[in-house]
Amino acid sequence: MKALKIIGLSFIAMISLGTHAQELDANLQFRPRYEYRNGFKSPISNGEDATSFVSQRSRLNFNFKQEKLKAKLTLQNIRSWGDVSTTATADKNGVAVFEAWAQYDFSPNWSARFGRQVISYDNQRILGEIDWIQQGQSHDAALFSFHPKNHQLDLGFAMNANAENLVAPKTPYITNYKSMQYAWYHTQIGKISSSFLVLNTGYEFEKSVGNLEVDYKQTFGTYLVFKDKKWDSNLGLYGQTGKSFNNNVSAWYAGANLGYALTDAFKATLGYEFLSGKDQDNTSLTVKSFSPIFGTNHAFNGFMDYFYVGNHQNSVGLQDAYLKLNYSLKKWQFTLTPHVFNAPNTVLDVSNEKMDSYLGTEIDFTLGYAVQKDIMVSAGYSQMFVSATLERLKNVTDAANTNNWAWVMISFNPKLFSLK
Repeated sequence: MKALKIIGLSFIAMISLGTHAQELDANLQFRPRYEYRNGFKSPISNGEDATSFVSQRSRLNFNFKQEKLKAKLTLQNIRSWGDVSTTATADKNGVAVFEAWAQYDFSPNWSARFGRQVISYDNQRILGEIDWIQQGQSHDAALFSFHPKNHQLDLGFAMNANAENLVAPKTPYITNYKSMQYAWYHTQIGKISSSFLVLNTGYEFEKSVGNLEVDYKQTFGTYLVFKDKKWDSNLGLYGQTGKSFNNNVSAWYAGANLGYALTDAFKATLGYEFLSGKDQDNTSLTVKSFSPIFGTNHAFNGFMDYFYVGNHQNSVGLQDAYLKLNYSLKKWQFTLTPHVFNAPNTVLDVSNEKMDSYLGTEIDFTLGYAVQKDIMVSAGYSQMFVSATLERLKNVTDAANTNNWAWVMISFNPKLFSLK
C-alpha cells in the first residue's frame, strides 16, 4: 500500500509541476470470483472429487495525457483466497505490471506506443486480452499506428529475452515467443467493416545439442462484419504456414455467425467454427492443426475450456455448431448457448479402429446484473455431455456421468480521481 501511495503522489507531482495542459485519472478494479469445478477442461474420473476456490484480481490503473503524450500504468495482484496465511509477511504473487506504456501522437493520424500493452483486435480470435483469466494477457511491444478516418493500419513488433545477457544463451527461450511482427488493417465501407491480419511469430528451440534456432509461423486472414438494424453477421477466415519446431505448418480456420434481433430485448445468433486438425493415423510430420495463437479462447468453443485453452493443441481439430440466445431486461442480461462438438479428423480407439466423430454437447448459461455504474455481478452454469470419443482424446478411461462448472463473480470498478 505504501508503494501505491508513492506512485500516486508522484503522478500528482507531475501534474502540478507541468507547464502544459495535463490530465490524470486513476481507477481501481477488485474482481473476486468463486468457481466450482467438476470436470472442467477435461472429464472428471469416477472416484475424483470436485473442487472449489475463490480467485481475485486487484488492479490499480493510472492514465496520463499531456498534449501529444499519453501513458498508462496498470499494477495488479492475482491471488487465490488462502494462498498465504493470515499472518504472512509477503504475498505469494506480489504486485505485477500488467500495462506500462507511453504513446506519442505525431499528428492526429500517426502515433507510436512502446512498452507493456494489450494487443487486441476484432473478435479476439487471434489476438486478444483474455480478460476472463484474472491475470489477463499483455505484450512487451512497439506499436506504430496510422489511423485516418475510416481506416487504420497498425504495425507491431516484439523481441523477447529472458534477461540482460552478456553472451547468447545456450538453452532455448521458452517463456514466450522469441519475436513477433504483425500488420493489421481495418476499414469501414457502409455497413461492412473488414480487417486483414498478417502475423509472424518466432519460437526458439534446440535443433541439436547446443544449436539453437528460431522457427517462424505465419498466421494471416480476414475478419468481416456486417450490421443492419436487426441483422448482423461476421466471417473469419485464417490460414497458417511456416515452420514449428522444424516441422512444416499447413492449417486453416473458418468461423461465421448470423444474428437476428427478434425484439429490442431478445436476439438469436447461429454460429459455426472449423479449426483444422490431423488424423491420428497420419504419420506425416506436417503440423495441420490450427492454433489460435494469442486469442481469447475462453470466449469460444464452450466456457468449460475443453478446447484450445491450454489444451487440444496439435490435435484432431474441431467443429463447433452453436446457437446463442441473448435476452436483456433493464439491469439484467441472460445468455443461453448450446454447443455441439465434432472432430473433423480421425480419432482412433485402443484397437486403432476409427471412432465416431461426435465429441459432445455443452450447454452454457450466464447472467449479469448491473448493481450500479461501477458494480457488476455475473454468474454462470455449464454442463458438458461427454462422448466416448472425447474421453479417448482426453485420455480419461473412467469418466463420471456428470461434468459441470459453476461460477459467481463480482466486479467493483470505482474511479478514484480525475485531475485536469
